[in-house]
Amino acid sequence: MMLLQPEAGLLFWMLLSFGIVFFVLAKFGFPVITKMVENRNAYIEKSLDAAKEANNQLAHIKEESEAILASARNEQVKILKDAESTRNRIISEAKDQARAEGQKELDELRKQIQREKEDAIKDIRRQVALLSVDIAEKVIRNNLTNPQEQMAMIDRLIDETMVSKS
Repeated sequence: MMLLQPEAGLLFWMLLSFGIVFFVLAKFGFPVITKMVENRNAYIEKSLDAAKEANNQLAHIKEESEAILASARNEQVKILKDAESTRNRIISEAKDQARAEGQKELDELRKQIQREKEDAIKDIRRQVALLSVDIAEKVIRNNLTNPQEQMAMIDRLIDETMVSKS
């Protein structure tokens, strides 16, 4: 039973020892411990703030990267549209140029054909005229074997020439 009921002297010395230990701890130990706990708490809060700031920066960077990607996509679409319109314009210009050159060559061929046709007609007329003169010469020789007939024919031709010129 002695263990359950401490004596007054023991109780006094235990309280005095506890008071001294408590005083020493309160004077030297608790401030160091509370300072370390406060420093640790400040470090944790600072780390949390830094993590929040890093999260915010990451979200901002993500938004910026999405905006840059959207801008790049828009620019890509614009470039593709420009390239397509340029391609269509070049094709159209090439077709127009080919048509113009084809029409030019066709016109040149028509002119050349017309010139060759005119040259052929002139050549045919010249040959017909020569044939006519040859035939007429042969016919007249056969008909005008007599010198009097030749003179009568010459006079008639001179008269006809004079009348047609008047």
